Amino acid sequence: MKARITIRPTNGGEASRRPSRWWRGFAAIAFIAAPVSAQTVAFVGGTVAIGDGSQPIPGGTVLVRDGRVVAAGAAVPVPAGATVIDAHGKWVAAGIVAGLTNLGLVDSDGVEESNDSSAGKSPFAAAIDIAPAVNPDTVLIGIERAGGITRALVSPGTGGSIFAGQGAVITLGLGDPPVTHARAFQYVELGEDGAQAAGGSRPAAYAMFHDALGEAQDYRRNPAGFGGREKDSLIKRGDAVALLSVIDGKVPLLVHVERASDILSVLALTHDYPQIRLVLVGASEGWMVARQIAAAHVPVIAAALADLPEQFERLAATESNVGRMEQAGIAVSISTVDASAPAQQRNLTQYAGNLVAIGRVPGSTGLDWGHAFATITSAPAHALGLDGDIGSLRPGRRADVVIWDGDPLELASAPVAVYIDGKPQPMRTRQTELRDRYFDPSEGSLPKAYQR
Repeated sequence: MKARITIRPTNGGEASRRPSRWWRGFAAIAFIAAPVSAQTVAFVGGTVAIGDGSQPIPGGTVLVRDGRVVAAGAAVPVPAGATVIDAHGKWVAAGIVAGLTNLGLVDSDGVEESNDSSAGKSPFAAAIDIAPAVNPDTVLIGIERAGGITRALVSPGTGGSIFAGQGAVITLGLGDPPVTHARAFQYVELGEDGAQAAGGSRPAAYAMFHDALGEAQDYRRNPAGFGGREKDSLIKRGDAVALLSVIDGKVPLLVHVERASDILSVLALTHDYPQIRLVLVGASEGWMVARQIAAAHVPVIAAALADLPEQFERLAATESNVGRMEQAGIAVSISTVDASAPAQQRNLTQYAGNLVAIGRVPGSTGLDWGHAFATITSAPAHALGLDGDIGSLRPGRRADVVIWDGDPLELASAPVAVYIDGKPQPMRTRQTELRDRYFDPSEGSLPKAYQR
């Protein structure tokens, strides 16, 4: 016997425009039907978007067991005893992976006390590990989760050095430990921002980079004789340990550069440090040197909407950048890096949809639907070598599943249910609670701000 649950809208469509309490009832049913262990769930009848670059599959099935994907596609058999989620008329898609963000580190950009993204006064740089500071209870995580974001690559920002520190991969699942991969990458600035952090020029930034890595190797050769405790030390012992992981290729090095010449300079670093696993971030002029990036097999986490020459290092920015790099054979994902407005990760679906639309403009280069969707699912995971675990609905991956009321890359579509590691997530957020609270204009005995 199969238990069947029908998904109805929560954030999109008519239900989102009026107060609704149906989610509480569904949540109770879903959590009862979905125990943590020995659970088999089948999402049936929806258009399946696997997230691996393939095209959507109408009338497909996604089968999940114990928080992992078993199968996804057409004609997938549903075993007896499975909980069946009826998704006819909807889309069943891989959860969105936010390519690069400070989610969980910042509650309010304008409030210093709530901002743990950078430390300009710290004596440490590469050693900084953001994992202990990630706050899973921040309001922003709930809002992004309800928008279809299930995982995020969280990065520190630079302070007094070109090295920002060690980023992490987090889950947005409610009640789960937020950090799934601590010290997942090192982040460094080597463009205009890196020049400023190093004293005012690009040559100074590269001198700082090479000297820091040289000192890390000195530490490896003679830990006892290494200083690192002096006030004016370029790097501390903790920095040296973190940078050795980069030199040895154990931890990817994410380098933010935009200008074509800067990109070539970064690619040249592999001659001196052949084991470094480079990932380019931003790369607004990447299309100009796409052949060299592809030959180096370096993935790119590109700026999604950097199509204007807002800075000298982005004079050749174009909306065709991602499409041209993908066409050259580069593994490209997109992020909110360089976004002019405060970054909202749930807008990534709109940015990916723009890549599809651009391809229909004469003279422009975009992506087909499957590859555009992959830029916000499996491609960010691939950049860190984690695409075997997250980012798609391929067998063995974590069951991060989002049910949409329409095409996820269409602006009018919205998630109606989110599952992370196979567990259903609440769709109510601080925003929906405020909406419902003030939707009814009638007055009470006290102003609404004081009612509970």
